[in-house]
Amino acid sequence: MLTAKEQFDIIKRGAVEIIVEDDLQKKLERSVAAMKPLRIKAGFDPTAPDIHVGHTVLLNKMRQFQELGHEVVFLIGDFTGMIGDPTGKSETRKHLTKEEVLENARTYQTQIFKILDPAQTKITFNSEWMSKMSATDLIQLAAKHTVARMLEREDFRKRYQAELPISIHEFLYPLIQGYDSVMLQADVELGGTDQKFNLLVGRELQKEFGQEPQSIIMMPLLEGLDGVNKMSKSLGNYIGINESAKDIFGKVMSVSDILMLRYYELVSSISLENLEKVKTEIQSGALHPMEAKKRLAAELVDRFYSKGEGSKAREEFEKIFSGRNLPEEIPIVEIAWEGESMKLVKIMSLAGVAKSNSEARRLIQQGAVEVDQRLVRDVDAELSSTGRHTLRVGKKRFVQVIAQK
Repeated sequence: MLTAKEQFDIIKRGAVEIIVEDDLQKKLERSVAAMKPLRIKAGFDPTAPDIHVGHTVLLNKMRQFQELGHEVVFLIGDFTGMIGDPTGKSETRKHLTKEEVLENARTYQTQIFKILDPAQTKITFNSEWMSKMSATDLIQLAAKHTVARMLEREDFRKRYQAELPISIHEFLYPLIQGYDSVMLQADVELGGTDQKFNLLVGRELQKEFGQEPQSIIMMPLLEGLDGVNKMSKSLGNYIGINESAKDIFGKVMSVSDILMLRYYELVSSISLENLEKVKTEIQSGALHPMEAKKRLAAELVDRFYSKGEGSKAREEFEKIFSGRNLPEEIPIVEIAWEGESMKLVKIMSLAGVAKSNSEARRLIQQGAVEVDQRLVRDVDAELSSTGRHTLRVGKKRFVQVIAQK
């Protein structure tokens, strides 16, 4: 078993904030001395049927704890899923039926073991205790928190100030998430930075019930393929871990070079030493960003499928997108560039491969546009006025664009 300090250094990788660092270090020291694993909790509401790469930021951290010998509890919020997490929402969320939640939960159970070790993972549902709670029990739980504290939460406060409705059941969500920590007697809870309020409620409730408050590890929210918004199925900017190897590889290849490095940091199993090496080599020109991206894409395919599948996906990608598959003659269009760079949507419109800027945006969102044999999904992408760019729209429309002299 590693020392408490060695474990802490591994656990700290990628974390935005740990509450409280000293407390977590003491828990690790006690764990090593007594050879007793800590109980690590992470909750997931099954509001959609598929787990995407954004979720794996937490799953990877859970796997790290497993490899360090700790007990991991994958909590499926089937009860809270019917309420809907109000975090970051400007209006009350649409309710899911019990049937929808249970069907989504079923798919979660099959997907998580692409990352977690089944032998070291305990799956539990918060309906196990919440469905047994009486009205009296719920009132007593609600009495342990105040409306004033709830309104300290940014999204609630904004809605209250804007005179937008806040349903009473939404106040129950952070209470129930916190109560889950009480029932599980969690030593550590993992969550995204957007979950800070809910995670802190868990600490407060554990104190109320006479338990040692859990340590909190907050991980960053992973941006989706657009490089701007949090990865989300509703926004269509996600990479599902159940997608085909071909689609996973292709989607990773579509992200920007900057976002690629963030993916390396948060979802790759590459060591910190090798990650710094990749960054240095890209900066010096020793490693082309395209090659680094292919390595990352292959790694993720291997993880979500099996060893060797990443190499197969790479070969297929290179075969499809290699220069040998480009037409021998591609029309060249000169465009009056506006400044050193210009929006791709406008370039597509001026080049005649899209009828308008809005159609160009739609084509990009549909994954139908490549620039220089690289899939582009960012509707705000810009192209430099230097050099020549090859645009491919759909399967058969090609054009080379250059700046007008």
